[in-house]
Amino acid sequence: MANLPRQNDSPPPSTKNNAMDLIGRKQKPRSTSSESIKAVAIYEMVKGLGALLGAVALWSWHTNLARWLTTATASWQHSFGHLFAPQFDSVVRIAQQASKNWPLFLLLIFAYASLRFLEAYGLWQDRTWAYWFGVLGYGIFIPIEIYYLIARPFDWFKLGILILNIFIVIVVYRNMKRKGLI
Repeated sequence: MANLPRQNDSPPPSTKNNAMDLIGRKQKPRSTSSESIKAVAIYEMVKGLGALLGAVALWSWHTNLARWLTTATASWQHSFGHLFAPQFDSVVRIAQQASKNWPLFLLLIFAYASLRFLEAYGLWQDRTWAYWFGVLGYGIFIPIEIYYLIARPFDWFKLGILILNIFIVIVVYRNMKRKGLI
């Protein structure tokens, strides 16, 4: 009896190797996002986290924001001089406005962060809608950024943002083309 073969010696077929589900339909193999798309997803996640940090700062300091901004501006100028001075002044003006209407700004910041996290999740999970969301979301701002580079005094920071956005649109577009989405 010891030499008789057993009928169930082979391992059960795994669902990974078997392209059929329980009902017998063929499953599409799950594709994974490329490394470049994962990098864009991480960038989106970082933007969302940055927005949430800004929301926490606004919520924590909205009553003392004017004093805090004065201190931060003096510290920035002492350490960096006029490096990114126009951007820093713009952030100060927005923060002053945000301190006056801080509940509304908190809501807007949370909505923005939610969109960034949603896009990051979709890109990481290789969802078609996230590719479209990304290419349209970045692509729509490129003409506006070009306009501001031409109409306003030249700014290296704005040029860097424009180049980064063009790069992201190209990366997402190439992945969409590779996946047959366009």
